[in-house]
Amino acid sequence: MITKTIRYDLYNGIATITFDEQGSPVNTMCLQWQDDLDAIAAQVVKDHAQLKGIVLASAKSTFFAGADLKGVMRSTAADGPRVFTEIERIKRNFRTIETQGLPVVSCLNGAALGGGWEVALVGHHRIAVNNPKVQFGLPEITLGLIPGGGGITKMTRVLGLMAAQPYILESKLFGPEEALKIGVVHELVATPDELLPRALAFIEAAQGKPEACQHVWDRKDYKMPGGTPSNPKIANLLSVAPAVLKQKTRGLYPAPEAALAAMVEGAMVDFDTAMRVESRYLAGLMVSPVAKNMINTFFFNMNAIKGGQSRPKDVPRYQPKKVGVLGAGMMGSGIAYAQATKGIATVLKDVSLEAAEKGKAYTAKLTQKRVDKGHMGAEKQQGILNLITPTAHAQDLAGCDLIIEAVFENRELKAQVTREAEGMLAEGGFFASNTSTLPISGLAQASAKPAKFVGIHFFSPVDKMKLVEIIRGQDTDDETIARAYDYVQALGKLPIVVNDSRGFYTSRTFGTFVMEGAAMLGEGIPAPVIENAAMQVGMPVGPLAVLDETALSLSVHVLDQTRADLAAEGKAYSATPGELLVERMVKELQRPGRAAGGGFYDYPAGQKKHLWPELKNLFEKPGVAWDLQAVKDRILYRQAVETARCLAEGVLTSVHDGNIGSIFGIGFPAWTGGALQFIYGMGIDAFEQRCGELAAQHGPGFALSADVTAALRQHQPVY
Repeated sequence: MITKTIRYDLYNGIATITFDEQGSPVNTMCLQWQDDLDAIAAQVVKDHAQLKGIVLASAKSTFFAGADLKGVMRSTAADGPRVFTEIERIKRNFRTIETQGLPVVSCLNGAALGGGWEVALVGHHRIAVNNPKVQFGLPEITLGLIPGGGGITKMTRVLGLMAAQPYILESKLFGPEEALKIGVVHELVATPDELLPRALAFIEAAQGKPEACQHVWDRKDYKMPGGTPSNPKIANLLSVAPAVLKQKTRGLYPAPEAALAAMVEGAMVDFDTAMRVESRYLAGLMVSPVAKNMINTFFFNMNAIKGGQSRPKDVPRYQPKKVGVLGAGMMGSGIAYAQATKGIATVLKDVSLEAAEKGKAYTAKLTQKRVDKGHMGAEKQQGILNLITPTAHAQDLAGCDLIIEAVFENRELKAQVTREAEGMLAEGGFFASNTSTLPISGLAQASAKPAKFVGIHFFSPVDKMKLVEIIRGQDTDDETIARAYDYVQALGKLPIVVNDSRGFYTSRTFGTFVMEGAAMLGEGIPAPVIENAAMQVGMPVGPLAVLDETALSLSVHVLDQTRADLAAEGKAYSATPGELLVERMVKELQRPGRAAGGGFYDYPAGQKKHLWPELKNLFEKPGVAWDLQAVKDRILYRQAVETARCLAEGVLTSVHDGNIGSIFGIGFPAWTGGALQFIYGMGIDAFEQRCGELAAQHGPGFALSADVTAALRQHQPVY
């Protein structure tokens, strides 16, 4: 029997069910598969008398990929009952196959994630190819969903409430060896060719042994490992679990809370009821806006970045062998670390050998932590350090495929080091600036080859931040953009590609977040309200705390540079209320930021930082009425408006670059799916209406022009 997604073969009493979705590189739980599974389960029942066992296999290079997420994106709140029925239908077919009193073996030739792992769990006996690159697990929480094809109920019953939590609530993935160790895989083989013979051997050995044809939870003597929620020890731990979870999610992510509820409620009832509880929670999430926001960005947008959708086509793949870094400060030493740990030979140049050596020591410090924890051998560490050559001499850069300048944000200094180092590039090499604000086309004027000059903007700290912003200057050619993209991916980071402008995309939008916070302080809104409101909407830290970390003095330096640049063009720059307040903090009140002793916060030695008490006297206006929802909206909407403007101006050319850039570059809350998905998730009309209200009360920063709304409509994703 052959359907469009599954093949069914009966030979010598063995039914082999092979998942093989036509026209797709992977197997998914699409509607066609759901229909086909109905037919296959019915065939198993029909053939029961002549069956000795069942094998679940895959014709793809992976075992099974999971749910059809495009279908989730198309669903609406009214689809809840339909979605519940679909989930229950899949589980009913799983149950039919696994309760025939026949041994079922899952042959895992490759990855099985999400719904794919739930398909694997249908087998009473699971055999996996022992390949360390293969991953199993339930990553649904990262997409705003929960495992709903039996994953929660079955993993909890196999591992117990406490041991299952990392795999369900934290989406911890695991390889074949860990799967064997924790007992969710029963046998490992070296090659895919060994899967079927081992499966047949298990089926043969299982004849006449009812226990081999049953899951543990279906056995009469089943007891949940570690105990059920009625066990006092478990009850004590569970009593604090919701509070711990709430602290992590801030109440913005419904999926982890739903998963915990399904685990605990399911553990208190029989298996079939537990499965139904799980289905109800999943159906509710599948039609929720948060899940759609997260699926849009963390699945579809992320795949667009990894698949190189913003990379110019028809340029051969590129792998830099030797890269020079100018400036061994915080950014330069971070870039050197990122390169060396990925096997790229690095020349780290500074004005003195001592400064360059200090930059290399940063890699020694970071790798030593891994050595101390047993995550890296001393030999591996030495190999990484050997790849970094510290120097004070430009001639040591000779033969570099790429040179990145990471010196201070000063146009003259950047021009000087560009001219000094560019001639050392290998034939066909290219040059990059790690500037965060200065327009690339202006910096490229110092280059002898502006077509081979590009912005590669890393975020601090480089070793932790995944995003890298690639900036196309006026003259930068496609080959250079493609090579920069490949270089960033070679570092294991996420590249977004933007067009040139002051502050590009991330710094420009980030600037609106911190300056809106400063503006609210200037209006008399208490500093603790501003900081807490930002945390409540899901920003990693408040705008005033961020300004302190990045240095208020740097913001003022950028402001002065902007004024000077525009004055040179015969234009005047009109500073925003937030910028003027930050300027006053630095120039009048001598509060330049954390590194210089204090800014909006005080940093007492050995104690927790706290807001500078003088802020209350200087800025609070007791008569000012403020609304908490308006404060929250100003924080998110201001960044979303700026992102939409970047899209309309062509600074951003794709929605995926905007969403991934906002989350990974400036900490825009993940529950929104990013700054553009925040708009699309609520609907452009609703966003436009709220922006109109905010603009009327709080100024032109929130105003949407016709061009901006037109761009939003033009780029709206369709599933």
